[in-house]
Amino acid sequence: MSAEARKANTAIGILFAIGSACFLIGPFPGYLQLVGSSADGLTFFIGSVFFTSAAFLQFATTRLVGGAGADWWAGGIQFAGTLFFNLSTWEAMQKALDTKATDRLVWQPDVYGSICFLVSSWIAYGAANGGYGRRRRHDTPARIAFVNLLGSIAFGVSAVASYVVPATGDVLALGASNFTTAFGAGCFLAGAILLLPAVSSRRPS
Repeated sequence: MSAEARKANTAIGILFAIGSACFLIGPFPGYLQLVGSSADGLTFFIGSVFFTSAAFLQFATTRLVGGAGADWWAGGIQFAGTLFFNLSTWEAMQKALDTKATDRLVWQPDVYGSICFLVSSWIAYGAANGGYGRRRRHDTPARIAFVNLLGSIAFGVSAVASYVVPATGDVLALGASNFTTAFGAGCFLAGAILLLPAVSSRRPS
């Protein structure tokens, strides 16, 4: 790996790690009670900005290195997904939440952003493993693709679980939404750490 690639991966990994950490702590009820709904909403929005910064840098780097291949498509779709999350977290942060809303969710995962993440992760997973239906590799790119795919699936489940039932005004499954958001963020955090050159340069076990 060249020095420029190592620097880019370090920056991407750090940005993704910070964004993931925000989405990891944001859903915890204890954190919401500690900082309040406004600060919790700001935490999600800040996390989405770090996601977008990392995704843009990764997309630009992939374009320069490999052209319009599978990694480029995965990066571009992922970047689009982060923009959807920017919008949804911004809107959530701007809303004046009443007591009932605060008890539900501060941020409801964006369906379009979640779909983009799923598609992007699926493309990246196939590229990292040399295709679909093959035995999963155990090198660093494949491990990153695998944990990111798990994270994207979790975000997708969270988006469904946070659906507000029109008849009752209640969230479909509040606990499941919060848990899967935190779990997905934890997966993305693991992927970000694996991306760091100091970690990725180690021999796989």
